[in-house]
Amino acid sequence: MSAGADWVSIGVFAAFTAGVLALSSMLGRRAKGAQGYFAAHGQVGWFVNGIAFAGDYLSAASFLGICGLIAFWGYDGFLYSIGYLAGWIVALLVVAEPIRRLGRYTFADALNARFGSRTVTVAAGVSTLLVSLFYLVPQMVGAGALITPLLGVPHWVGVVLVGAVVTFIVATAGMVSTTWVQFIKGGLLLALCTVLVGLILGRGFEVRDPGPARDAPARGVGSVTALPAWAVPGEGSDAAPGPDGMVRTEGARTGPLGPIEFLRVFSASEVAAWRIAKDPTPDGATRSIARPERIAGSDLLLPGNSPTFRGLRSGSVMDRVDFASLMLALFLGTASLPHILIRYYTVKDVRSARLSTVVGIGAIGGFYVLTLYLGLGAMTGGNLDTGDSNMSAPLLARSFGSVLFALISSVAFFTVLGTVSGLVLAGSGAVARDLVTTAIGRMPDERSQVRIARIAAVALGAGAMLLGFLFRDLNASFLVGWAFNVAASANLPALVMALFWKRATAAGVSAAIITGLVSSLAWVLVSKDACEKVYGLPGADALAPFSQPAIVTIPLSAAVGVAVSLLARRA
Repeated sequence: MSAGADWVSIGVFAAFTAGVLALSSMLGRRAKGAQGYFAAHGQVGWFVNGIAFAGDYLSAASFLGICGLIAFWGYDGFLYSIGYLAGWIVALLVVAEPIRRLGRYTFADALNARFGSRTVTVAAGVSTLLVSLFYLVPQMVGAGALITPLLGVPHWVGVVLVGAVVTFIVATAGMVSTTWVQFIKGGLLLALCTVLVGLILGRGFEVRDPGPARDAPARGVGSVTALPAWAVPGEGSDAAPGPDGMVRTEGARTGPLGPIEFLRVFSASEVAAWRIAKDPTPDGATRSIARPERIAGSDLLLPGNSPTFRGLRSGSVMDRVDFASLMLALFLGTASLPHILIRYYTVKDVRSARLSTVVGIGAIGGFYVLTLYLGLGAMTGGNLDTGDSNMSAPLLARSFGSVLFALISSVAFFTVLGTVSGLVLAGSGAVARDLVTTAIGRMPDERSQVRIARIAAVALGAGAMLLGFLFRDLNASFLVGWAFNVAASANLPALVMALFWKRATAAGVSAAIITGLVSSLAWVLVSKDACEKVYGLPGADALAPFSQPAIVTIPLSAAVGVAVSLLARRA
């Protein structure tokens, strides 16, 4: 174990782990048959289910990825928060009540309530399985990133640990345990992040010299380099403002700030944002250099700083289309995620489904407001690691002491755990109830369904670990953007057709799912971002004109579904 770990962190983490495993074992006795394993007997209260929505949804991308993007690029990272939250409006107004009314355990159940088609079952089951695997990648990446500084162990240990614990939770207790793990961790994450934001506001800003450029990755960086004179109380000869009214004296500070005043001071300040560049070496090779770039805070509170959202400033049509496509995927993807959809089956009626969605929106919206302060606090707190944006929030917590760092990291880790549990449960349910049923031509009895689901959960856990190893260097929110593209393209057009269009047919719904799934996956795999960040190839070699496919693949999926339905009816 490396010197980076301390016994406080180890003790807090061990206590959380023991508590979760004990809870899972205890609740496992309450899960009777398929109804208990897949849907917690449909008896979860609407408030508990709403907070569990938050615990399920506020995953590695929401906490680690968004905070990291804000810490490195400013407002651009917050655009993910806006897109994620807006997606819940679609879930509330379009999906919540029909899904609860029609389904029992899985996404395919809702579609089959109308069609009863084996083709629809297979298409929906495969879509659920692939979307769950795609969404698992950023969760495992985030889990490994958290464990490394928390316990001082390699990244792969964190990936294996979360995979093992999730497999135990899902295999032993199913939805009953998963719901309560998500409820507890969602509540704790909201509470601890509120405390952390309070500490950030109490500390305010302090002027620090960023120092010279250095070899990347650079650690312990990020600072305010100049504050407006009106924000520095009692400035004197030791903190005299310059001709531009800015104070650049080392150590000058604002003191505590309110939430609005914090943003106002940041906007008027000058911030050292760190950027990575490639410099040539005498032998003709290149090396990565981290350089502090002094940027006005007001510029960082405008979109268009990051490579993902450069289209907002570059004027390039393709860049603007890429941005619009990503926001469309985030807006429509939430209502298409299998592990979110199955949560509607854990409540007793349509009213409870609607109320739990409202509670989830409130909790998730409150958390996303906190991420703005967490990201800006990390940007200016002098604790960034330019080699791992996913660790920005936990390293910020470490600046306030090892106990808070251990608590934040442990709760974040188990919030990731709750999301992974939901994903594995959705995938194993698709295998047990959708794919196996179609393969053998009949529905297994309840005991066999649960046994098959547990075996599938073990296999999915192993697959998630492997994916966590392969994609460890990518930002969690960036990866989730891809997952939302695939989910929105494959599931939402088919779901809307099945729920609201009377002329939809089984063939049309199946065609919509397959078209959206294949086209979005193919587009992502040949995109510029995949070439540069996954394959290590030049972006110019990409076959896709832009990286986010939703703006093309969602209409394509819907058009194919409508056309096939009309042709099938005519035939």
